[in-house]
Amino acid sequence: MTSAAVVWPHPLDINQLRDTLEQAQQQQADAFSSAAIEQLLQQRSAVIDSLVSYLWQQFDLPQQQLCVLAVGGYGRGTLHPGSDIDLLILHQQPLDQASNQALVQFVQCLWDLRLDVGHSVRTIAECLQQAADDISTATSLLEHRWLIGDKELAARFTMEVHHHLPWSSRNFYQAKLREQQQRHQQYHSTSYNLEPNIKSSPGGLRDIQTISWIAKRHFQTQSDEALVEYGYVTAAELIELRSHQDFLWRVRFALHLEAGKKEDRLLFDYQPGVAARMGYGESGKRCVEAMMKDYFNAVVAVSELNAMLLQFFEQAILAPNLSQPAAGTDNRSSSELNADFKRVGHSIVARHDQVFSHPRQIMSFFLLIAEHGDIQAVQAQTIRLLRNARRSLRRPLSDDEQCRQLFMAIMRHPNGCGHALSLMHKHKILAHYLPQWQQIVGQMQFDLFHAYTVDEHSYRVVRNLYRYSDPHYASEFPLCADLVASFDKPELLYLAGIFHDIAKGRGGDHSDLGAIDARNFAVAHNLEQDDAELIAWLVQHHLMMSVTAQKRDIHDPEVVREFAALMGTQQHLDYLYCLTVADIRATNSSLWNNWKATLLENLYHATSSFLQQNKPSAALELRARIAQNQQQALALLLSAGLAHEHIQQLWSRFTADYFLRHQAEQICWHTRAIAALRDDHELPLILIGDENNRGTTELFIYTEEQANLFAAVAAVLDSQSISIHDAQILATRDGYVMDTFIILNEQGQPLTDSSACERLHQQLHDVLRKRQPVPHAQRRIPRQLRSFSVPTRVEFVAEKNQRRSAFELTTLDRPGLVARVAKVLQDLDINILAAKITTVGEQAEDLFIVSTRQQQALDSHQRELLRQQIIAALD
Repeated sequence: MTSAAVVWPHPLDINQLRDTLEQAQQQQADAFSSAAIEQLLQQRSAVIDSLVSYLWQQFDLPQQQLCVLAVGGYGRGTLHPGSDIDLLILHQQPLDQASNQALVQFVQCLWDLRLDVGHSVRTIAECLQQAADDISTATSLLEHRWLIGDKELAARFTMEVHHHLPWSSRNFYQAKLREQQQRHQQYHSTSYNLEPNIKSSPGGLRDIQTISWIAKRHFQTQSDEALVEYGYVTAAELIELRSHQDFLWRVRFALHLEAGKKEDRLLFDYQPGVAARMGYGESGKRCVEAMMKDYFNAVVAVSELNAMLLQFFEQAILAPNLSQPAAGTDNRSSSELNADFKRVGHSIVARHDQVFSHPRQIMSFFLLIAEHGDIQAVQAQTIRLLRNARRSLRRPLSDDEQCRQLFMAIMRHPNGCGHALSLMHKHKILAHYLPQWQQIVGQMQFDLFHAYTVDEHSYRVVRNLYRYSDPHYASEFPLCADLVASFDKPELLYLAGIFHDIAKGRGGDHSDLGAIDARNFAVAHNLEQDDAELIAWLVQHHLMMSVTAQKRDIHDPEVVREFAALMGTQQHLDYLYCLTVADIRATNSSLWNNWKATLLENLYHATSSFLQQNKPSAALELRARIAQNQQQALALLLSAGLAHEHIQQLWSRFTADYFLRHQAEQICWHTRAIAALRDDHELPLILIGDENNRGTTELFIYTEEQANLFAAVAAVLDSQSISIHDAQILATRDGYVMDTFIILNEQGQPLTDSSACERLHQQLHDVLRKRQPVPHAQRRIPRQLRSFSVPTRVEFVAEKNQRRSAFELTTLDRPGLVARVAKVLQDLDINILAAKITTVGEQAEDLFIVSTRQQQALDSHQRELLRQQIIAALD
């Protein structure tokens, strides 16, 4: 569609104008799948150009000493369906009342058409003054087009902007660089966001525009081809940049159509629809993942080009004596590293253009970076040479024996998995070394659990593993740091990190397939058989410790005994613990908390004890742990002034299970509070604190047995946006309950606000005393969760205790989930004995241990009824 194809109504009619605009947009939407994106953007811009000219004439605005310019994105002549329409109304003389009134009507009409119009009315001098005060205004003025009105006035404006813009090339470059850095920080300086902003995320359209803006200011041109003419970009790089821009434009255009408005966040809600519009198919998750893989590959490539080109601009603009960039040119202090490279400041610089003429020189380059720990970056011309060498490769680097030796030298070097590996990942050398890694580059998983693409996650796992041996980070995880310091071959741990998810997306069990890849790698790299088996074992079992800690009852010695049997050796346990901590922390920034840290560390120590004691019986281990907890708690209570006889009298009412599942500090805390009670009129006893020393909040309730206590507590916690992570429902020998809940606030943090704790205490007290009703779930499902569907599954699992049953619930996470399940159990008259609550992104994977009121396991009929009722309540 061209502007000539649009017929505007005469006389002016707002409703007809809206219909015409909607028809034009619908025609563009219909043409989206087949038309070139730049053509669509120009057509959309031409339609608005035509509308502006039409309205200018309809309101009889003067053609002399007044004109309209398109500025900003609209000034580039490429307009998306929901984009801002920025107008600069330029005047030379003060406007008379009639012209002012006509302008107001002109702008009001555009607003009435529901267009997102931004406008300013200024003289040339006022424009330059505004530009001097604001870099964004200055930038928007660089991209302007005359639309209608006084052409001579517009031409004078163009000349003034080109020759008198109040920002020198130097100042403009520095301001735009700062602006980009601040923008990137808002997105945690990573291109990998589950819901990226197409414009503003690192590697997005703004990064391409930043290059263009700096070029336009420096070279005083409206053409990006000037970058090639002046030698800052090769023709191939400009083509690549435009290819990525076209892709991002298509995503943004489809996003605006899908959202029906201006929207630059590629939210989960829109991703399936955008993928379908872009031709990836309509089968949901798989199509979204394919689109997002292309998206992530595009933005990573843009980020690399952006960093390289901004370096070139820095050399030219901030060092005026340099006419154009050249290999190794820099005015900072330098030192030779070898015949091919030198160090300039903290950057490594090629000394000639043939430094990567052989594949082994690429690997030698990164080993050199590892050997010189103060090197943090690669100079721009060296990046260009590396990019060219990378593109000329016809087979994986790992096919070359010398490259394999050099890769292992990097893995074994104390600094190898620091900046060297980071730069190998950033510049796609890992992908050109390992064909399997190439397959996971840009691969995302359409869920809320995995915050990064598979390659980025795997890199972050290795980075976390490396930091255990870095003095700057070792104090964060002292147990991991101590263990890694004791390893003879820490590189085996790093290789396990590289391979642990490398088989994702191939179909089948990625742990099994990854173990096969690890063994093949070990053979090709001449690793010893024992080393090969350790790496493969770690890859195959990398999820086992996390699953056991979060989903099994690790207080049960039998569970620990089974886990220890799977470990087999202390070496397996040590390596797997370090890998598990690094893996969880690299999956999602909100996933790791002190509760998970405590679970893993407790499982590690309990398993280590089993292995070192030559696998004692579960019964002996159980009795030993109970005796130890009692002795330590007794010492604390005696030192606090309680009488030994009083303590023993109280403890005689408690079950062995209580002493097994609580640490000495908790037992002391509970005992002192219960001992201080004068009579049952003071019940319920409610304690809220952190005596568990796990960086979480413990809620302890002691009261007379009453039906549906768990359901009531769960409902109260949900009403205050507090989540349950673990629950132990225990009874005394004489009819009282001792319930312990591990809880966190909405941000996954302990409850530290005293007023919030007091509100929780008061509401629990009133509900349990029947002074107020049990609250009903009122919170809505968060927006992100509404984009996912997780069918509810209830699966009963083997339980050695014949007096109880255990089932795993998998369903869509949502506010009030635990309270809803508790209500079902209440309606079926089923006791809940324990719960372990695990959230995996949008999916809840919870374990409940239950019994009948007669303290018996559920029979087959009761199980099936429970399954049906839970599914009915949740789906």
